[in-house]
Amino acid sequence: MCVNGCAVCVSVTEWGPVVWRGTGRTFPTPSPSFPALCLPPPPLRLRGAFSEVMLAQERGSSHLVALKCIPKKALRGKEALVENEIAVLRRVSHPNIVALEDVHESPSHLYLAMELVTGGELFDRIMERGSYTEKDASHLVGQVLGAVSYLHSLGIVHRDLKPENLLYATPFEDSKIMVSDFGLSKIQAGNMLGTACGTPGYVAPELLEQKPYGKAVDVWALGVISYILLCGYPPFYDESDPELFSQILRASYEFDSPFWDDISESAKDFIRHLLERDPQKRFTCQQALQHLWISGDAAFDKDILGSVSEQIQKNFARTHWKRAFNATSFLRHIRKLGQSPEGEEASERRVARHSHPGFQSGQPPKW
Repeated sequence: MCVNGCAVCVSVTEWGPVVWRGTGRTFPTPSPSFPALCLPPPPLRLRGAFSEVMLAQERGSSHLVALKCIPKKALRGKEALVENEIAVLRRVSHPNIVALEDVHESPSHLYLAMELVTGGELFDRIMERGSYTEKDASHLVGQVLGAVSYLHSLGIVHRDLKPENLLYATPFEDSKIMVSDFGLSKIQAGNMLGTACGTPGYVAPELLEQKPYGKAVDVWALGVISYILLCGYPPFYDESDPELFSQILRASYEFDSPFWDDISESAKDFIRHLLERDPQKRFTCQQALQHLWISGDAAFDKDILGSVSEQIQKNFARTHWKRAFNATSFLRHIRKLGQSPEGEEASERRVARHSHPGFQSGQPPKW
């Protein structure tokens, strides 16, 4: 027990380079000025693919962090994935990006002390609102664009942008939105990347084609997110995985009536530029930020909460989009093209199941 009376303590007895025992890999050196952490009873826990996130408190202060606890035995051979996330987070400092505050180590675990965000997930907050307009969606997208543009300026490609990775900083109405989950982010040393990764419903055509890709894949994902924010369902959907991938490859989507009847032409034009099939013609983040739907007064102010929240409930209900499974169909598609994804990154990603108002059978497509 520590002086704070907590049931579990995370203490670091020796400061210095964090070494992955048995491999010789060295992680970034923690800051000696960052105090050890203790977990307040009862600990809040969220479980991910190979880590657990717990609410933790700085010993001797009231400062809270989200402590990402990664068991070393579960990461044998996957150290590079965590090293990459740490390397990326060490480089970034932006008001709309969840910050890494420090790194700790115990004999059995690696601990990432992350900035605590308490406002909840994007879809949950939209559902709880009293009203929701196109202007609100424009403001949200603008914040995310600003964060991603900053990443791109550092040569970082997020590679897994999706609504689940967008969190509100606080529970208050004026809270900013935060970009999280940098497990698949990549520092782009050259012009292009080659590792296949991401979540199938949000991946750009060039990823499915196994072509070299760059920052434009993040812009495509933002186009998908923007589309969902305005109608409540995804632009690409099918119960058949090959057909889903075919739609993405053809950039085949519609602004369906009646869901898009009250949405401005400016919003549709904005989405067309983000969901451009050719990555060379696709908007950059800077171009998207300058579009009138983001920078001007083109977004409508009509309340669309009823329609959007109804579709979010149908298509991204917690029992559907929180249900995780391996993206085997996506990986199978990649392998059919004659090249397996590099490393194990893609096989570790989880993707969500969705339904859609067009599916009379009520069965969600297998994303």
